[in-house]
Amino acid sequence: MKIAFHGAARTVTGSKHLISLTNGKKYLLDCGMFQGMGKETDALNGTWGFDPREVTCLILSHAHIDHSGLIPKLVKDGFDGKIYCTPATTELSAILLEDSAGIQENEVKYVNKKRAAEGRPYVEPLYKKEHALAAMDKFVGVDYGDWYTIDENVELLYTDAGHIIGSAAVHLRIKENDKTTRITFSGDVGRYRDVILKSPDNFPQADYILLESTYGNSLHDVQLTTPDQLLQWIEKTCLQKKGKLIMPAFSVGRTQELLYALNQLELEGRLPALDYFVDSPLSVEATELVKRFPKYFNKHIQEVLRKDNDPFAFTGLKYIKTVDESKLLNYRNEPCVIISASGMAEAGRVKHHISNSIENSHNTILLTGYCEPDSLGGRLLSGAKEVGIFGVRHEVNAEVGSIRSMSAHGDYEDLSQFLAGQDPRQVKKLFLVHGEYEVQEQFKQRLIRKGFLDVVIPERHDEIGLG
Repeated sequence: MKIAFHGAARTVTGSKHLISLTNGKKYLLDCGMFQGMGKETDALNGTWGFDPREVTCLILSHAHIDHSGLIPKLVKDGFDGKIYCTPATTELSAILLEDSAGIQENEVKYVNKKRAAEGRPYVEPLYKKEHALAAMDKFVGVDYGDWYTIDENVELLYTDAGHIIGSAAVHLRIKENDKTTRITFSGDVGRYRDVILKSPDNFPQADYILLESTYGNSLHDVQLTTPDQLLQWIEKTCLQKKGKLIMPAFSVGRTQELLYALNQLELEGRLPALDYFVDSPLSVEATELVKRFPKYFNKHIQEVLRKDNDPFAFTGLKYIKTVDESKLLNYRNEPCVIISASGMAEAGRVKHHISNSIENSHNTILLTGYCEPDSLGGRLLSGAKEVGIFGVRHEVNAEVGSIRSMSAHGDYEDLSQFLAGQDPRQVKKLFLVHGEYEVQEQFKQRLIRKGFLDVVIPERHDEIGLG
């Protein structure tokens, strides 16, 4: 048995890990898109490192695009197996993958206009909506907590990872040569003090663990609550400077957390009387979907639901659906708050809002989650004085800020707690994935001190035998 790391290896996005058995069967853990990797992004997403036609099945941890976004391309390139995930992940994937396909098609239209003017041949999108729809026919829902037989070789157990609705850690029992090997893949690990979701579940002992490490060297700021931090930015930007507060936010998870925090401010009588826009059709759809799964909410929000039947709504909230409505926000002079996708500001409507607002010192760009260093959000966070957006250079006069407390990824204490039920002496290898190399090196030393004997940081396309 071997495992190969074809994405999220010494980087945060593009999660893809392929388990190969001696009988020829191959099981793919996640099929994520690389995001925010600068000029390398297209080439990374165009190269598999394996033949999709040879993959037996796909086991998906959750619906975020850096874990699911290349599924339609996998199908387009010949994959014909089943795709296993939780029921909530199935529903989220349906809207996220169709939206991603639309982004691919629209971006290619823009690129091909330029190529036509230059006399160059057209390029094709990574995939189209028809491939996303074809992929959804292959999804099989598997509930948390029960072992599910995939075939005579593999059993699957999902446990709640507490990251987004439907997110799961993947646990496999693989039989080969009269021996059972236990493999755990963390997916993305949520926080044990998440304001909306339940904490990650305990899980059975594993022989091999693939562990995400996004924040493996840091602790999240818990001194100020998210509502308090949001209020500070709203008062500073909208009330004092009379500007726009623009918040790039992932449609699933982060947008709902922002809405919940603003709702809390209203319940406490502290929400400023302003217009609050959610400018993302996908975010609107995702928020309605999240509301359909209250059983995944933690005890605190269950209590909130008894006195507030919609904890994601408040006075002043307006949902923007059409492109024309979105464009009108750029001509608005009154102070307001705009929440829009994508979270790294690499695509979507928020990129247009930033390009129209970034040169005005009255405005603020407030990043609310992890950004790849080469993404627009990452460059702004690094202090860039000038950035290129849609081929135009812009001076960064707007204030740039971030709220670290909002990450849906666990910090090193959360990740340590996730591993707390494991006997390190029984773990033959612990692989660190989904993180930047420097962070992983620091986290590796912490794990060794906790008793894990063999901690490995694989490179992309590394293939390692599991004895």
